[in-house]
Amino acid sequence: MKRSKMMELGVGLFMLAGILGLVFLGLRVSGLTLTAPSDTFRLEANFANIGSLKPRARVTLAGVTVGRVAAIELDTDWYDARVIFELDAELEDRLSRDTTAAILTAGLLGEQYVGLSVGGDPETLADGDTIRDTQSAVVLEELIQQFVSNLISD
Repeated sequence: MKRSKMMELGVGLFMLAGILGLVFLGLRVSGLTLTAPSDTFRLEANFANIGSLKPRARVTLAGVTVGRVAAIELDTDWYDARVIFELDAELEDRLSRDTTAAILTAGLLGEQYVGLSVGGDPETLADGDTIRDTQSAVVLEELIQQFVSNLISD
């Protein structure tokens, strides 16, 4: 009888550890955290095409994640996509005014994210400013369509 109870307790602990592991992995994959958000500041950028960029996508600088996409909305004045970033507060007043933002893809078919490249302007971006120099997403379907139409026309 005692051995049966110990076996049930061991199986229960194993199942609990497995469930906690799945919750942890789910949070890591989704980009959500259980910790309190750190200090951030916001920047905006307009793109002609955002591809499959999603809110909570990462924002990188030199390959290092420095923030997340907070929101994506339609700019009804220009009919572009307005992307709002939340970046680490330590970057505030450090990104030059000629910083560029590009929508990049991790691998051939991976997730899309925003990559920032700092320019050389001595003036810096502050909270709420807009990044003017942007590069839209490269959409694989459009590239394939161009390739096929070039084959047909030749």
